[in-house]
Amino acid sequence: MKRLKVLMSAYSCEPGKGSESGIGWNIACGMAKRHDVWVLTRSQNRRRIEPELSKQPVAGLTIVYCDVPGMPRQWDGEDSLAQIHYPLWQLCLYGAARRLHRQIGFDIAQHVTWGRYWGPSLLSLLDIPFVWGPVGGGESAPRAFIKGIGMRARLSEYCRDIVRWLGEHDPFVRVTARRCAVALATTPETGRRLEALRVRSVKILGHAALDHASIESLAAMEPAPLPVTFLSMGRLLYWKGFHLALQAFAEAGIPDARYILVGDGPYRHSLESLTHSLGVSDRVTFFGQLPRTAALEKLKLSHVLVHPSLHDSGGWVCIEAMAAGRPVLCLDQGGPATFVDEECGVKIAAVNPRQVISELAGHMRRFSEKPDRAFTMGAAARAAVVRSYSWEHKIDAIERLYEQALAGRFRPVS
Repeated sequence: MKRLKVLMSAYSCEPGKGSESGIGWNIACGMAKRHDVWVLTRSQNRRRIEPELSKQPVAGLTIVYCDVPGMPRQWDGEDSLAQIHYPLWQLCLYGAARRLHRQIGFDIAQHVTWGRYWGPSLLSLLDIPFVWGPVGGGESAPRAFIKGIGMRARLSEYCRDIVRWLGEHDPFVRVTARRCAVALATTPETGRRLEALRVRSVKILGHAALDHASIESLAAMEPAPLPVTFLSMGRLLYWKGFHLALQAFAEAGIPDARYILVGDGPYRHSLESLTHSLGVSDRVTFFGQLPRTAALEKLKLSHVLVHPSLHDSGGWVCIEAMAAGRPVLCLDQGGPATFVDEECGVKIAAVNPRQVISELAGHMRRFSEKPDRAFTMGAAARAAVVRSYSWEHKIDAIERLYEQALAGRFRPVS
């Protein structure tokens, strides 16, 4: 392709981080190595971006900071107040984008973060091809799993459903869907919701990936010594499904096995109480919240990553564990289901809690009885990451969609 002028919207965009911030930063930097990229983001991200660019400049990258006038600084963060800040920021972004477009004349625009399908992107209103995503959030916990998780969790799921319904009926979201040349869905579930919004072309493209340095570092991890140790990592929330994994671990009845949980959250006390009631508290260790580097170090202690999330657009930790040669035991739900196959892990259908607990327990026993199975699957998992889940591969895929959009194969509806 010729070198393009690309305009990106990335509300979350910070180096050295995972999730939304890492997605924004890595897509922007990866594309800037091939094209001239202008990224509209917020000043809150400057404190990490500027030191990184002073150490490692990216020649094709221009950062343009855009803020909501008069908005209190504490609202401009990654918390509940950001839910109010974000739509206001989109309005300010549109004005900045129009001014930049008049000055530079962009070839294509892409909305990168926030990556949720029910939130609009006003970049779609520019008179150039528009790429929406990767976006997720279309995944839902199966109803059978909602009944036994407590009133607070049920209320949270119902509120999430209402917010998505409101977003799907937001006229700005519908305009975004109608005008985009192509939408990138992180999972098939999100893809179906985008199709229901009448997006003309939807492509499945997960947003979990690693840079080459991280892949090489994780790939250098040695296999952990026996006995078999299971690991879960993430925020301790009900929809992460860790309560299912702990019940399975107890049911598996493996006397010398260990279980490690890395992360913190509102359900930690409940999970700790569960381990006591199940009689496995002496074999389960809660490490709490750790810096990313320290958290990844815990992979050295493990043989299998257990990731029983009920709805998850990404599942970034699964890619990290696979790169480290650890197979993944997960549910056939959301993001993990798109990159865990029978060679590098096990996917369990989410029919009902009792069935999931029983099947998780059975696979835990098999990994304990045949630890070589974990090593064989881990080697296949590591190879899969090298082959398909680097940021370079992700940028290749997005660039191909740029080319198709510019060729008119995805023509936006006016």
